[in-house]
Amino acid sequence: MRVLVIEDEHKVAEALKKGLEAEYYEVTLAYTGEEGFFQLSSEAFDLVILDLMLPGRDGIEVLTTLRKRGIETPVLVLTARDTVEDRVRGLDSGADEYLIKPFAFPELLARIRLLLRRGRGDTLLRLKLADLEMDLVTRRVTRGEQLLELTGREFDFLEYLLRHQGHIVSREMLARDLWQVKDRSTPLDNVIDVHAARLRRKVDGPFERKLIKTVRGVGFMMQEEAPCA
Repeated sequence: MRVLVIEDEHKVAEALKKGLEAEYYEVTLAYTGEEGFFQLSSEAFDLVILDLMLPGRDGIEVLTTLRKRGIETPVLVLTARDTVEDRVRGLDSGADEYLIKPFAFPELLARIRLLLRRGRGDTLLRLKLADLEMDLVTRRVTRGEQLLELTGREFDFLEYLLRHQGHIVSREMLARDLWQVKDRSTPLDNVIDVHAARLRRKVDGPFERKLIKTVRGVGFMMQEEAPCA
């Protein structure tokens, strides 16, 4: 899940990024309203955490413009402004949730989970192939009635394959998008292959119908096998 944090206090922004990434969210930071609005106009995010008191274009202006342009990304306002008038103004401008600083991080996580469930349809928060289902909010993966115990990296790997199901996912794509390595001077092929093997044992090992296919020399593909005649 991709989260954009628009917060001008660098220490707060970095703390949010560290905490959210520990929960396996992919976090992008913006330190001004202009920078945040540019990110929202050029990339897709699942959630925005927005401070109101920003230099230049403030949070209310960012939020109002966002909604006027028809961008319905869920927005959680995180601010020190705690009067009733401030809350009403934020919600009337298009905020979905309003949390006052200082805040407890577990509460923030709970608000995020609630907002993601409420703000988007279940079909967008679940990925499915054959009898394999992935819940992107609870990070729960099942195959049939069996719960699959995946590590954080395995979950992200499987999510990436499911989002590209039916298409070849190269090792270069995985290195760039999952491992965040753009320079392939130090190849990650062996590391990726080890993770792929572990994931395949959990997803396909106990089941007759296999879903993860290796494309020799290229990468992997998530695809449902035809049943045996």
